[in-house]
Amino acid sequence: MLPAWAQAKPTLIWLLRDLPPLTIFEGPKKGQGVIDQLMPMLIAGMPQYEHTLMRVNRARGTQMLHEHPFACDPSLIWNKERAQWIAFSIPAFRAVSNGLVVRRKDREVLEPFLVDDEVDLSAFLANGERKVGVVAERSYGEYIDALLRQAPNGALTPHYGNDALSSLLSMQRLGRLQVVLGYWPEIRYQARQAEIAEDELLFFAIRGTDKYLSGHVGCTDTTAGRQAITEINQLLRTLPHEHLDRLYADWLDPERRQDYLEQARIFFQQQAAQ
Repeated sequence: MLPAWAQAKPTLIWLLRDLPPLTIFEGPKKGQGVIDQLMPMLIAGMPQYEHTLMRVNRARGTQMLHEHPFACDPSLIWNKERAQWIAFSIPAFRAVSNGLVVRRKDREVLEPFLVDDEVDLSAFLANGERKVGVVAERSYGEYIDALLRQAPNGALTPHYGNDALSSLLSMQRLGRLQVVLGYWPEIRYQARQAEIAEDELLFFAIRGTDKYLSGHVGCTDTTAGRQAITEINQLLRTLPHEHLDRLYADWLDPERRQDYLEQARIFFQQQAAQ
């Protein structure tokens, strides 16, 4: 018999944020998010580890990935800056890209910056008259991240904390902030929780962004983290993406669902063939 210490499995800490429709901590759809459904598949496929689930906000999750020798976040957007210190998986899911949300009565704030119903975010930020509410330390995709880094001082209102997005929507509702950057399905969910009528809000895509972006698993850039990513990649190539895609599609406007499902199917078929 081996002594107990020799049989101990390494512990993998999963960093989970409240990020509907990916992860849902509370409310009627608790546990029904896309990542909520993906996690049991990943855990079942990696019996060589003890798995611990930890709820964090964005800032705490970033700190853990910096400091902990073996932690993974299943819902990260890749960008060049993060890739210098996080080991990333191949794409795990596809999401609708971020955009700007205003209250219907504030539409004129964006009017001068609309081109074919998409916002020229660079021009809007440079104008500097209105602040954009953002979740601190969140990545919005490489293109938007680059625009945010170039934003003039004072153009952004970053919000920290566990309920950053719902806090930004509350500020917007109170008239203290007019423009919020985010994912439309997440904003709709948070608005519903706060009893903000959906038809009060308008969503505008950002000019220059792709319609969809990829979400990845990201692990600490250590030997253990990189090994886990190798194993996660093997699982992601065989997992039933159609099921996860349908879960995400259920959160979209009916007219967007079919396009999303078709584009996601093509994307993951191409990935499997690589």
